[in-house]
Amino acid sequence: MKFPGLLLVAGSVLMSLSAMAQEVDTTKTATVITLEDALKIALSENASVRVADKEIERTGYARKGTYASLFPQIDLTGSFQRTIKKQVMYMDMDMSDFMGGSEETGGETGDGTGSEGSPAPGGFGSGGGIEVGRWNSYSGGLTAAMPIVNAQLWKSIKISGMEVELAVEKARSSRLDMVTQVKQAYYAVLLAKEALNVYKEVYDNAVRNFEQTRMRYNAQKASELDYTRAKSTVASAIPNVYNAESSVILALWQLKAVMGVELDQEIDVAGTIGDYAADMTYDPSLNESVSLEYNTTMRQLAIQAEELAANIKLQKFAYIPTLAVSFAYMETAMTNDFKFSNYRWTPYSYVGLSLNIPIFSGGKRWNDLRQAKVQASQLNIQMADTERQLKIGIRQYLNTMETQIKSFSAAEEAVQTAEKAYSIAEKSYNVGRSTITELNDAQLALTQARLGVSQTVYEFVVAKSNLEKIMGYDFIDDCGNVDLENR
Repeated sequence: MKFPGLLLVAGSVLMSLSAMAQEVDTTKTATVITLEDALKIALSENASVRVADKEIERTGYARKGTYASLFPQIDLTGSFQRTIKKQVMYMDMDMSDFMGGSEETGGETGDGTGSEGSPAPGGFGSGGGIEVGRWNSYSGGLTAAMPIVNAQLWKSIKISGMEVELAVEKARSSRLDMVTQVKQAYYAVLLAKEALNVYKEVYDNAVRNFEQTRMRYNAQKASELDYTRAKSTVASAIPNVYNAESSVILALWQLKAVMGVELDQEIDVAGTIGDYAADMTYDPSLNESVSLEYNTTMRQLAIQAEELAANIKLQKFAYIPTLAVSFAYMETAMTNDFKFSNYRWTPYSYVGLSLNIPIFSGGKRWNDLRQAKVQASQLNIQMADTERQLKIGIRQYLNTMETQIKSFSAAEEAVQTAEKAYSIAEKSYNVGRSTITELNDAQLALTQARLGVSQTVYEFVVAKSNLEKIMGYDFIDDCGNVDLENR
C-alpha cells in the first residue's frame, strides 16, 4: 500500500513542477515593466483618457462655433414657386368703366366673364375680381445679418470658455483615476506574486518534510499517522500554488485592461511588494496640512459654480434690448412660361437696423432667472457636502496608513518569530521529538506571518494612492494650472 501512495505524491510533484516550469518559460518571453512604464503606457492607450481628450477637442470646436455668432452671417438664397390658384383682388368700383360695357365688347360681359360665364383668362374673376400674379415666381440673392448689441450672446461666449475649462479638468480627473487604477493594479500583481512565492515555499517544505517522513517511516521510526499527514500536507499545498498562479494571471489581466493594452500581450512587473516597505512613513502633521486645493472634484464644482453665476447674469441680460444690422440683395422674376432667356429680372435690396425691446413674455424670463438661482443654491449645498466627504476620506486614508505602519513592525517581528519556531519544530521533528502536526502548525503560522507582512505593505500603498488621488497634485504645473502632460 505504500507504493501507490508514493506514485500519487510523485505525480502531484511532477505536475506542479511542470506548471512552474511553464510559468518560468512564459516570464522569459514577457516584457518586464516598471510602475512608471505602466503609467506612461496607460497615458497614451487608456480608453477613458483618450475619450476625455476628445471631449476637450469637442468643446473647443463648440467654443469656436459660439464666437462665430459675432461675425456676419451671410447666405445665398433661392426659391421657386408655382402658383396653383391665383389670388383674386376686388375693388369697389364698376369694372364696366374699364371694359367699355358688355354691349361694345361683343364677347365679354361687364362682370369680367366670357360668353359662357367663365372667368376671362388672366383678367377678371367672377363678381368683378381681378386675378393677380403669374404662374411662375423665381427669386435669388444674398442676405447678411450681424448682431451689434446682444448682451446674452456675449455672456454665452464666456460660458462656452468655461465649458472648455471644465472639459480640461475632467480630462485631468480621468488621468488621476487612471493613475490610481494602474498603481493599485500594479500593487495587486506584486501582492499576488508574493503570495505565489510563499505558497511555493510552503509546497517545497511540505515535499521535503514528506521525504523525511517517508524515510523515517520505512525505517519504522515514524508512525503511519505521521506518514499519512505528511502526504496529505503535500496534496493540500498543491491547490494553493495553482490558485496563487491563477491570481497572478488575473491580476496581470486587470493591469493590462487599465493600461489599455491587449490581454494577449505578455508582460510582467518588476520588483516586489516589499520594495515599497521603505516608503512606509507617516507625518502626523498631514492631518492638518492636507489641502483640497488641487482636488479635481472640487475644482470641477468651482468651475460649475462660475458657470451658474454667469448663467444668472445671462438670464438677467434677457431684459436688455438687442440691436442687429441686416442687408439683402435679391433678384426676382415672375412669368407664365419656362422660357428662361426671356425672363426679366428685377433687383431688390435693402439695409436696415433691427431693435428688439423685451416687454412681456408671460413670466418666462423671470422663471428662467429663478431657476438659475435655484441651481446655484443646489450646487453650493453639493460643494459643502462633497468637501465634507472628501475630508472624511482623507482622514480614513491617513488613519489606514498610520495603522499599517504600526502593523508592519509587528508583522515583521511575527515573521522572525514564526521562522524561528518553524526551524525549531523542523529540527525537533527530524530527531523525533515532535510530531508532524506540530510542524504543520509552525508552517501555517509562518505562512500567515509572511502573507501578513505583504498584505500590510499592500494596504499602505493602496491607501497612499487613494490619498494622492484626493490631493490631486498630478498634472498640475508650478503655477497651479492644469498640465495634462505633467506627472
